[in-house]
Amino acid sequence: MPFTFNAGEYPELPGCYLMRNAEGDILYVGKSKSLRNRLRSYFTKNHELKRIRQLVGEIASIEVVLVNNEAESLLLENNLIKLHKPPYNRALKRDDTGYAYLRLTAERYPRLELYFRGSGEQHADADPDGLPRLGPIKDSGYRDTLFAFISDHYGLRTCETMPKKVCLLYHIGRCCGICEGKVTDAEYAERARAAARLLANKGEGLIEALYRQMEDYAARLEFERAQKLLVGIRSLEQAAGKQIVEREADIDQDVLYFGEDHVMIAEVREGMLRDFRLEALDRTTEEAACDLFLIERYAGERPDELIVNAVADPNSVRAALRRRGDKPLTITQPKRGVKRELLQLCKTNYEYRLDRLRGEGRTGGQA
Repeated sequence: MPFTFNAGEYPELPGCYLMRNAEGDILYVGKSKSLRNRLRSYFTKNHELKRIRQLVGEIASIEVVLVNNEAESLLLENNLIKLHKPPYNRALKRDDTGYAYLRLTAERYPRLELYFRGSGEQHADADPDGLPRLGPIKDSGYRDTLFAFISDHYGLRTCETMPKKVCLLYHIGRCCGICEGKVTDAEYAERARAAARLLANKGEGLIEALYRQMEDYAARLEFERAQKLLVGIRSLEQAAGKQIVEREADIDQDVLYFGEDHVMIAEVREGMLRDFRLEALDRTTEEAACDLFLIERYAGERPDELIVNAVADPNSVRAALRRRGDKPLTITQPKRGVKRELLQLCKTNYEYRLDRLRGEGRTGGQA
């Protein structure tokens, strides 16, 4: 039976969409700042590309995941494509097509480098000396600006193979000249440590750290350095975008929003949001319904942390799920911060998904 598209079922909000065939297999993952408009375009145009016509002909259902802004939709789309590898997604097939991270190398004289985090990569702040990394960076312009700013501001070398004599970058003030001994090893090491501290301030913390550094320069009457830093801050602020879909984290988390008779579960693996699932909730034992759900669902494999909006007795849940040799389970009911924002995003998707289910029940329409 051909899929019937009803634009009113889809919100004019940013997010990702997953197109599935009759067997439930994901055919295509896309994103848009207005899901309704983007999805409408598949069903109201005469597409020239045979690939798109074939895709539309195979669609049996469309699932959407709502996010807060376009930056999050870009990152989530990348995560979902790498996770599910849909046959109609031609882009993002190579290992280096994820969003970029910046990190310092573990060489004797560290330099800033760009690398791409794949969905199957095991988390490690992978450098032997534990130097941090910054990302994900969705915008190439912001990435290049940030790369140049950090390298230039701290005078770090950018050459992969160090020359024996200084190059043009030294003469125009963009490198400290470590190759020719223009600074000592100790001074270069301090420059690298300062850059590492800056990288450790992820997201908005990066900009805040730069402002603090600028104020420090001004307090020491180093006005030229303060002004140069301010110019860099302004250029970074123009390109930066807040997002919670992909973060640096070395733990796995599930975010659970409990409603009246369903629970929405968001899966976050090593900081990467990967999936939302709506599951039924048995409220016959009202007081302990959430606790029983957690104990039954995570009796086998479980993440390191559960972020929840409701739990009656977290100590009892932790005790029931304790297993010898595993890390202790963390159960968090956040009041603020990124975890609270993840829980709110879970609630948003819960409300949308439940409204849609109820609408289908009233009309007998398709998902």
